[in-house]
Amino acid sequence: MGNDNGVPTGRLGRFVKLAGVGARASVDMLSKRGSEKVAERAAEVLGNLRGLAAKLGQTASYVDGFVPETHRGIYEKALGALRTAAPHSSKESIRALVESELGAPVEKLFQSWADEPFASASIGQVHRAELPNGQAVAVKVQHPGIDRAIESDLSNVSLLEGFVGVVGPRNLNSGAVLEEVKARFREELDYRLEAERQAQFRQLHAADPMIAIPRVIRERSARRVLTMELVEGATLEEAALASPALRQRYAETLWRFVFKGNLVGGMFNADPHPGNYLFQPDGSVTFLDFGCIQPIAGHRLEAARDLHRAALRKDEPAFHRAAAVILESKGGTYEAAATAYSRLCFEPVFASPFRITQEFASSLVSEIKTVKDQLFAKDKSFVQLPSGMLFMNRLQFGFYSVLARLDVTVDYAEVERRFLSEAGVL
Repeated sequence: MGNDNGVPTGRLGRFVKLAGVGARASVDMLSKRGSEKVAERAAEVLGNLRGLAAKLGQTASYVDGFVPETHRGIYEKALGALRTAAPHSSKESIRALVESELGAPVEKLFQSWADEPFASASIGQVHRAELPNGQAVAVKVQHPGIDRAIESDLSNVSLLEGFVGVVGPRNLNSGAVLEEVKARFREELDYRLEAERQAQFRQLHAADPMIAIPRVIRERSARRVLTMELVEGATLEEAALASPALRQRYAETLWRFVFKGNLVGGMFNADPHPGNYLFQPDGSVTFLDFGCIQPIAGHRLEAARDLHRAALRKDEPAFHRAAAVILESKGGTYEAAATAYSRLCFEPVFASPFRITQEFASSLVSEIKTVKDQLFAKDKSFVQLPSGMLFMNRLQFGFYSVLARLDVTVDYAEVERRFLSEAGVL
């Protein structure tokens, strides 16, 4: 899938190709045995389109419950390449973009530059290079034309609703929810913003030897180019083959990174796909990609802390009260279903030590359907998702699916108590 390709940017052309993928995949899902050719074709088309289309494929490649169990292996294998090996842009177009953004020839900006990217995903691709002082760096460069492609995708209501349907019931869509999705994806196109957020996460976790975040090289970064320290490590698939003790350390580190970011830093990384993690032999993890960050502030942050504190105390009534505050619900059958779903998401804390399995991760996807049923309840208790909640579902589905691949029992409650106590918010 690593051929040079320009990004198709026309709305109609992208829509026709996506419609074809959807029709073939839908027919394939109805068969008892999945077709490798259909799955590979889906990966090829989504990869060539990149943008939001490729993000949907990335999600399907690792989130348990998104693809039927009978077809999961075939589609997971075919779509997995979209995380790091999507089709890449030509070396000429990439060099031209780097020189335009940084204002100098590549040969003057870098002592060495590898034209062949070592990773390529939905929005950009990554090149190895060396600074004039000899430091090895990774340079993330946007696919030329990806901004226009994403705008085409964001104007495609069916595609946008399809993405929302991945992380929440499709009927939960509202103008505000769709605008939130658009805002997050547009932010991902600004690498200057990503650089700021990467620095904020790096500062938050600076004292934690198990969490590593590469330093951004500001003088070699711009809106569409992001240069940082080059870091290598094992993939999630490789980490899943490690010893139980090492996998346990990985899972603890992942949990601490995510929920300390949420509850202490007031921000969460809403793109938890496996390509953003590099696993080290000592149990530490290097975290990449800070383009999709959802801020948590004010009363929403305090309510989130109340939710976690209640779970740590195993205080069911307090948990349900806090969940209702976050959901801004108004009682009735919808509140009962939505808070019950929230409670299921917190089972790893309530029942800690807990082993997150693929079956448990899949249950989160299937249980969303129970919440959806309440949309039509006679008591009219349904309320739209508050701002910020949609991407939290993306975090739960994706993050738990990552932890499920490590397949190990962890005392997640103790991990939380430790960092909350250190921060003085327990």
